[in-house]
Amino acid sequence: MNSKAQDIVAVDIGGTHARFAIATIEAGKVLALSAPVTLLTSDYASLTTSWEAFGQRLGRPMPRAASIAVACPVVGDVLKLTNNPWVIRPASLQQELNLDALMLLNDFAAMGHAVPHMSTADLQHVTGPDVPLPETGVITIIGPGTGFGVAHVLRQGPTSHVIACEGGHVDFAPLDSLEDAILVHLRKRYRRVSVERLVSGPGLANIYESLAAIEGKPVQTGDDKSLWQRAIAGMDHLARAALDRFCLSLGAVAGDLALVHGAVAVVITGGIAPRIADLLPHSGFADRFIAKGRFERMMADIPVKLITHPQPGLLGVAAAFAAAHHA
Repeated sequence: MNSKAQDIVAVDIGGTHARFAIATIEAGKVLALSAPVTLLTSDYASLTTSWEAFGQRLGRPMPRAASIAVACPVVGDVLKLTNNPWVIRPASLQQELNLDALMLLNDFAAMGHAVPHMSTADLQHVTGPDVPLPETGVITIIGPGTGFGVAHVLRQGPTSHVIACEGGHVDFAPLDSLEDAILVHLRKRYRRVSVERLVSGPGLANIYESLAAIEGKPVQTGDDKSLWQRAIAGMDHLARAALDRFCLSLGAVAGDLALVHGAVAVVITGGIAPRIADLLPHSGFADRFIAKGRFERMMADIPVKLITHPQPGLLGVAAAFAAAHHA
C-alpha cells in the first residue's frame, strides 16, 4: 500500500474519445490532475497505440502505474467496447503498457468513485430539493454520451461502495402516443429498442428521424454534432422537438433507475450533460422524473444534480486507484 505521493496515468476511454492525464495521489486522495490530453478513438487502432501517442506528447517518462476506465463491462478474457472497435485483453495489458501496477474498471464505476469527491461547485442543481448530496444512502449515476452509462454508489459516511451496471440497455418504455409511434419506427431498424437508442448522443438522431417519418417530412442531412447544434439553438423546429423528447425520456429513465436502486439522489454526467445543462431544469425532465404513480411524493423529495466538473472520469479513475492502494 502507498502512503507517499505518487504519480499515475489516469485514462478514460469512451466510444468517441480517449482521455489521458497524470494524477498525483496520496493517502487515498487525488491531490492533482494534469491538463487532459483528448484523443479521438477513431484515429488509433488500439488502446496501446493511443497510449504511445500520449507518451510522446507527455515529454517525460511515463509513470509505472495506471488506472484505466473503459466503456464496457470489465469481465472475461477479452473486452470489446460497446461503441468503440478497440479490443482489450486484461491479462496482457499491464505488460503491453510496461506498468508495475494497473487498475482496470468500467467507465461508470469511475464516475461512481468521482461523485464522493465532488464539491458543491462541481454539481449543478436540476430538480428536487436544492440540498447537498446525502452522506448516506444510494446515489444513482446516469450519463448520456456515445452510449448511456449507469452506476450507483452506496454511501455510508466516509465509505463508498461503487457498483457498475449496464442499465442503459434496458428496454425503452414509451409513455404517450407519440413515443408509441417513435418505438414502432425504431423497431424497423433495431430488433430490440433499448434506452440507449434514444437517450444518448446518437439517440437524438433516432428521435429526429422518427419524428420526421411520423410527419412525412424530409430529414435534414448532417452529422450528430450539427443536429445537436440545430436543436439547442432552436434553428430547426423538428430537431428542437426531438430534443424536447430526449429530455422527457431522460427524466423518465432517471426516475425508473432511482426507483430500482432505492436512490436518495441522482447525478447526471456523460458527454451530453454539458450541452443540456442549461436546458434540462426548464424542460419536461422534472415532470417525467416524479411521474411514478403512488411514489410521486417520494420522487419529488429526491435531489437531482448535474456534474459540471470538466473531467469527472479522469478524477474517478484516479480516486479509485488511490482508494485501492491506500493502507
